[in-house]
Amino acid sequence: MSALDPRDVDLTKDPDLRKDLDATVRARAELGEEYDSALADSFLEQVGRRIDDMVDRRVRRHLAEEQMAAARGSRRPKPADSWAERYGFALITLVLAIPLSSIAAALAGLAGLVVAWLGIVGVNVVQAVRLNPELFAGRHTTRDRPAEDD
Repeated sequence: MSALDPRDVDLTKDPDLRKDLDATVRARAELGEEYDSALADSFLEQVGRRIDDMVDRRVRRHLAEEQMAAARGSRRPKPADSWAERYGFALITLVLAIPLSSIAAALAGLAGLVVAWLGIVGVNVVQAVRLNPELFAGRHTTRDRPAEDD
């Protein structure tokens, strides 16, 4: 097998494959024409194995890269998932909270103030969950996990 990187392999420049081809040509010269098909089949089998090995390495590398990305939990930001969308919404709701709080407190007292702030917090929670759906997913306490036996 060649020690070359499978992404950069050019079978015409593979030294091991070139040696195998030279050996096949020398064997043909020694054995004669009656062994042509057997020698060609043998050489093509070696080329096929090399190609299979290269493809296997590429597939394994690709799968490993995908598993690493999944293990890191990489989430590609969406184009709309910008700073303005993440924090601008929260800043706007906080700025609007001042007049909403004063109007709610003036009209309904403490109960109105609590309702206004529950609405402000609720809107921000919905926005946060919309941007990060995994925010509340998969959270388990130690009581939810099965006990481990020693």
